[in-house]
Amino acid sequence: MRHFIRLLFITGVVGWLLGGCSEKIEPKPATYSQLLTGTEKKSWKMVSIQIIDKGTASGVIPVSQLNDCSTDDVLTFYANAEHKFEASQGASICYSGEPDLYVTDTWVLVNANATLQFYIPLLNGVYPWTIKNLTATTMTVQYYFPDIDASYQFTFNSTTTK
Repeated sequence: MRHFIRLLFITGVVGWLLGGCSEKIEPKPATYSQLLTGTEKKSWKMVSIQIIDKGTASGVIPVSQLNDCSTDDVLTFYANAEHKFEASQGASICYSGEPDLYVTDTWVLVNANATLQFYIPLLNGVYPWTIKNLTATTMTVQYYFPDIDASYQFTFNSTTTK
């Protein structure tokens, strides 16, 4: 019996030493909000738009083809508790004599249905956007009109990250 207890004890100690010394390192994937904001803040510029009407897409339209000064504006999402959001003028100045930073607001992310609510300068409003794609460098969002069979889809590229 002593021999059995001694063997059990030695096996347990050896198993604990060998098993307790190894730590399995698992990569921690970035969350939606971290992809959107980086660790402190991240800025985005619009690169394309697509209009979908009754299931028929217009094709991808580069914003450089649009004659609107707001298409090169910079949208900055902050990773703070307030979810601060800023819109500032790009190289094409829309409001001469006005400050570069022209909108300070907040952003709202609902992970359950991948909805991101924020201001888009081209539409001059805050809408609930469905996230179609979000990576560290690209974001595509789509707004579905509630009363008609149509939607807008915007793609952004990140410009700076902190």
